[in-house]
Amino acid sequence: MAGAIILVIALLAFPIVVGLSTAGLAALIGHFLYRDAEIRHEGSELLETNV
Repeated sequence: MAGAIILVIALLAFPIVVGLSTAGLAALIGHFLYRDAEIRHEGSELLETNV
């Protein structure tokens, strides 16, 4: 009986864990892409128009 309860809890927690991990991965990729764009376009007059 304890094994069935653990299995149900694991199945209910799986979508939450996957959703949070993909959100964290998206934030990490976004940070690195933003930093890369800042480095590549340093000194551009268009950077002043970004808010």
